[in-house]
Amino acid sequence: MKAFWIAWAGQLISLLGSGMTQFALTIWIYRVTSRATDLALIGVFFMVPLLVMSPIVGLMVDRYNRKLMMMLSDLAAGATTVVVFFLYTSGNLEVWHLYVNAAINGVFQGFQWPAYSAALSMMVDKKQYVRVSSLLDVAGPASGIVSPILGGAIIGLGDAGGFDGLTIIMLIDIVSFIAAIASLLFIHIPNPDPQAAEKTRGEGFIQEALYGFRYILQRPALLALQSVFMAGNFIFSMARGTLLAPMLLARTGTNAWIFGASQTIGAIGMVIGGVVVGAWGGFKRRIHGVLLGWAMGFFGILITGFGRSDPSWMIGIWAVGIFLAALIVSLINASNQAIWMAKVPVEVQGRVFSARRLIAWFANPLAALIAGPLADYVMEPAMMVGGPAAGTFGWLVGTGPGAGMSLLFILTGFVGLAVSLGSYLIPLIRDVESILPDHDAVGAEG
Repeated sequence: MKAFWIAWAGQLISLLGSGMTQFALTIWIYRVTSRATDLALIGVFFMVPLLVMSPIVGLMVDRYNRKLMMMLSDLAAGATTVVVFFLYTSGNLEVWHLYVNAAINGVFQGFQWPAYSAALSMMVDKKQYVRVSSLLDVAGPASGIVSPILGGAIIGLGDAGGFDGLTIIMLIDIVSFIAAIASLLFIHIPNPDPQAAEKTRGEGFIQEALYGFRYILQRPALLALQSVFMAGNFIFSMARGTLLAPMLLARTGTNAWIFGASQTIGAIGMVIGGVVVGAWGGFKRRIHGVLLGWAMGFFGILITGFGRSDPSWMIGIWAVGIFLAALIVSLINASNQAIWMAKVPVEVQGRVFSARRLIAWFANPLAALIAGPLADYVMEPAMMVGGPAAGTFGWLVGTGPGAGMSLLFILTGFVGLAVSLGSYLIPLIRDVESILPDHDAVGAEG
């Protein structure tokens, strides 16, 4: 466990710096363009190369040094931040530069999650899978508590004091990447048994890269489980993943303090959720953590849609909704991760987990491409004063900038609740844990 804690601490520091930069650049982009679509495209340019590379990355994680894969992703992220720093300080940074930056990061960040997930199976005891998975989920939110506060404070003080807060934030980010890479240098991260991995090799590189998809397709219960995640991710990304930042910035006049507070509240919710799951261990039947977790998360999204900045007390509705949607994330992810870690042999987890991510996350860029233009060109104009939907829904979410996005939150919340609770009616999903044996009870299958 010592190696796990060192790696976890290094990533926590790195995520702190990355969170501050992401927070600051989100405000910078919205101040420049005032469009949700531009923010959505950052996610699209990040996700598409990450997903396209997933099968190849999974094969490399299974074949080669997992520690090297993890260091490579941190190094690439640090290098791209350096490039953005010099473009910004020289006065040449444009929004399209950030699209390119996101695409490069997407390629290299694809190594990190499969490598960490696969290495985790060999670093800790099986009984600790849910707990350490929840701790991995906590790392991002833990840094997220501090990064929006620091980022908002630095930007706010910079606006008031006449200095450039974004420059300082990116310098902090660069230092944090150095700390993450250094932490990996001092620990041993095990690699799979070459002889066991050799047994799963196909006739060529392409066949091996596709092994993860074949593995899942041959197990309908796993495919059904991951299909639920694909649907959940699509609905979740339509609202919280894509429109939360532009909705809040639009409804508050790009107020960095309120936006930062909302990010911090969400991060606190995720940390509390992760700590609770880590101490509790989750439901005995992991599928309850997945489906009930999704339902509670979508209820939080539904609540978020009712918030607004006028009257000021309704800002508290945002806080409740954001907190609830974030609180349950660790339970969902840790429960799902525990199922997959228990069912999939360690020597093929890199390929299978990459394929699993591609199936589940494919919906994210699609949701962003739909949600951004839908908000900018349909929902927002419809909910402006005098707009075609203002008379019908104005009493519910108000009118003006951000109201159309608020209405989308409510609609997606209802749809998400129906999908998550309705999945209990499908035996392949409901009984996935009894349908499939644990991998330590059977050998790897191809």
